[in-house]
Amino acid sequence: MRGIRLPAVFPNFRATNMSVSGSTSLEHASKQIPRLPVAGSNVLGLVVMTTGGNDIIHDYGRSKPREGAMFGATLEQARPWIENFERRLDEMLGAITKKFPGGCHIFLADIYDPTDGVGDISTAGLPGWKEGLDVLRAYNQAIFRVSKRHANVYVVPMHDAFLGHGIHCTNFWRTHFNWRDPHYWFHDNLEDPNDRGYDAIRRLMLIEMHRVLANHAR
Repeated sequence: MRGIRLPAVFPNFRATNMSVSGSTSLEHASKQIPRLPVAGSNVLGLVVMTTGGNDIIHDYGRSKPREGAMFGATLEQARPWIENFERRLDEMLGAITKKFPGGCHIFLADIYDPTDGVGDISTAGLPGWKEGLDVLRAYNQAIFRVSKRHANVYVVPMHDAFLGHGIHCTNFWRTHFNWRDPHYWFHDNLEDPNDRGYDAIRRLMLIEMHRVLANHAR
């Protein structure tokens, strides 16, 4: 991957990093996106974005489930928070687009599953969460629904790419076992990727950028 960088393709490339580790979608909507500067009319924006994952895994079961920290919630309990997330995400994508009067492409990753589709988060030392996969699935469905409302938004398949690289990555009998790369891609807290995981996300984003920009160049 050395040398495969956006500045090598775009000589006038400028980067702005608005990300904050541990932040939730509520903070993205209320803090990060409002601080994003408005670009010039001659600027094409390439926006990479992850949001919602921390809404699900916080507060690791240490407190009662609530919006923005719903670990341990039932799907029924989480439904209003999921609906709020969908509205919030729709507004966030619209707000980002307005920051680029010259146009932008938004590459939005869906949310990965550190249990490799099994749902036994307790194996990683966290409290058991019977309906955790249902909540995760509902959040990803919201991401896909919202993305279809915005012609300039493209979902990057982080969820599928990370299957087989979670807490069961060495279980060769599992459905998502990856014979070519049976390695762990998550940090100890399950909230963040490790170096392998970050490299995978980078590749996924670049692959999707290539697909989108090549089509627009034709």
